Amino acid sequence: MPEFDFDLFIIGAGSGGVRASRVAASHGARVAIAEDHRVGGTCVIRGCVPKKLLVYAAQFSDDLHDATSFGWDISASTFDWATLRDNVANEVTRLEGLYGQTLANNKVTLFAERASIAEPHIVRLASGKEVTAGTILIATGGWPHVPDFAGREHALTSNEMFHLPELPRRILIAGGGYIANEFSGVFCALGSDVTVINRGDRILRGYDDQIAQRLLQISTEKGIDFLFHTEIQSIEKLADASLRVHLTSGDPIDVDSVLVAAGRVPNTTGLGLAEAGVKLDAHGAVIVDDQWQTSVDSIFAVGDVTDRVQLTPVAIREGHAFADNRFGGKNIRVDYSNIPSAVFSNPPIGAVGLTEAEAREQGLDVQIYTSDFRAMKNAFVGNSERALYKMIVDGATDKVVGLHMIGPESPEILQAAAIAVKAGLTKADFDATIALHPSMAEELVLMK
Repeated sequence: MPEFDFDLFIIGAGSGGVRASRVAASHGARVAIAEDHRVGGTCVIRGCVPKKLLVYAAQFSDDLHDATSFGWDISASTFDWATLRDNVANEVTRLEGLYGQTLANNKVTLFAERASIAEPHIVRLASGKEVTAGTILIATGGWPHVPDFAGREHALTSNEMFHLPELPRRILIAGGGYIANEFSGVFCALGSDVTVINRGDRILRGYDDQIAQRLLQISTEKGIDFLFHTEIQSIEKLADASLRVHLTSGDPIDVDSVLVAAGRVPNTTGLGLAEAGVKLDAHGAVIVDDQWQTSVDSIFAVGDVTDRVQLTPVAIREGHAFADNRFGGKNIRVDYSNIPSAVFSNPPIGAVGLTEAEAREQGLDVQIYTSDFRAMKNAFVGNSERALYKMIVDGATDKVVGLHMIGPESPEILQAAAIAVKAGLTKADFDATIALHPSMAEELVLMK
């Protein structure tokens, strides 16, 4: 008889956990996975996938406005939030089914309930049942952080934004990161009055400052109000169900909805990790080595729960490598350098490599090349919005060490360009490439 019920038990059926389960099963491991919400995790159920669908919907606002210049009569166009909301929910359900099918096809046992660690080789399910496993993988991801203030129960997080009963006429968004800027762009385009507050003095920390400033300029021109150096002090629900938000500076603001986008924290509460001997950092993240092993030999962790890089593709890559190494006899390491990222703001941002500030901090011979231009479509319809592409080059080697873009389709263009940065290509390599004209992407090989 086998020593354990399963070779691998995974807690959390998000992108990283599902990938790890499939790969481990392909190596012959007996795998189980527990999920107390819905299979698919943050990205599929309440994150990047449904949010990207809202972004597409928001883009139609600009497209419909511009259509008249291209000969289209769209005078009868209207928008219905309920239709969008329900269609997005249906698509999420479809994708959830596909993830569940992946588990079933790979003979992975699914426990649709909460799980925690009782001992280094024992998982306790919410039903009270205990299951043994040779290896346990924590893949529970992250969770929105809401600061402690009076009336916080009236605030929403990104988890709830896809289920609003109606489109808010006025919305206040607290935060300066990618979630805040993505949702502010969406709701502004769909017709809401949007106010963004941030406790700091800039948006999108971690992104190149010049690119972030361009987004701030464009967002302000679109009608989004930004208030810096301020936080929510309290939220008061009024008789008409609207919300009065008291701030640490300035006058109160009356709105219909409040979104708190103050970052995400590792989802480790109640998992029994510390009790099992698993070391956590000061923020509750699981501490792992380069093989994703924790301080307990039989327990591993991948994805946002480790708070290394909070990106779905990173969790997938980690889950895949973990399973290959643990059950396939391989020795794979994940390279965390030059990971591309995007902000699906309006307009979107794509970035890979070092920012200008980071390159200077590293003492490189920094050379900057830019292209500041108006896309052909914008010029045709009389839209003054300008795209900005920025290349960071190490002058000592001519190597491109960073590439940052804001403008239409920037994430789509950046993915291919990220290959060049990852490969260590030089500015001369970019210059030697003939431009694809007419396109926005051609600016990558024309920067001065």
